[in-house]
Amino acid sequence: MEDTKTSYFCHWNSPLGGITMASDGTYLTGLWFDGQKHFGSTLSPDSSETVLNIFHTTILWLEKYFQGECPPESVPIRMIGTDYQKSVWRALLEIPFGSTVTYGELAKSLEITSGRRTSARAVGNAVGRNPVSILIPCHRVIGAGGSLTGYAAGTDRKQALLRLERTKCAISMESGSISGGN
Repeated sequence: MEDTKTSYFCHWNSPLGGITMASDGTYLTGLWFDGQKHFGSTLSPDSSETVLNIFHTTILWLEKYFQGECPPESVPIRMIGTDYQKSVWRALLEIPFGSTVTYGELAKSLEITSGRRTSARAVGNAVGRNPVSILIPCHRVIGAGGSLTGYAAGTDRKQALLRLERTKCAISMESGSISGGN
């Protein structure tokens, strides 16, 4: 795993609770619900709270997201983790807004793209260590049979995020502006 820790953080209050963001000064390197599992994993012990453009960009993205919109602009993210974790997190970015996949489906997809065997359990461990919640949408990964297992910020928040996305996708599908679904 990269030993790089980031030096800056910012707090923001979302509709689902406090969020802490981390940055190296240029890229977003972390985003956690306050108190969640693995909170602050990319933060240096001597990091300081500050105002940065990347935090402003991220807050604008989050505001649109929590209003039920698919934010059109992307936030520059630097992933800090092992090569395997980064491959899983990149795969999470491919899950469409309003959709879900199982840990097993994600593992099979990674096997096809990498040519190496992996398991749903290994994928689940990497998903659980995702340091950039919401923007790298680990909440879109569910257990076999549709169960809401394993979300570092709690299954209540996972359910709320999925409901937010599905409601917006259903409304958008009715108006014909985007496709989405389960």
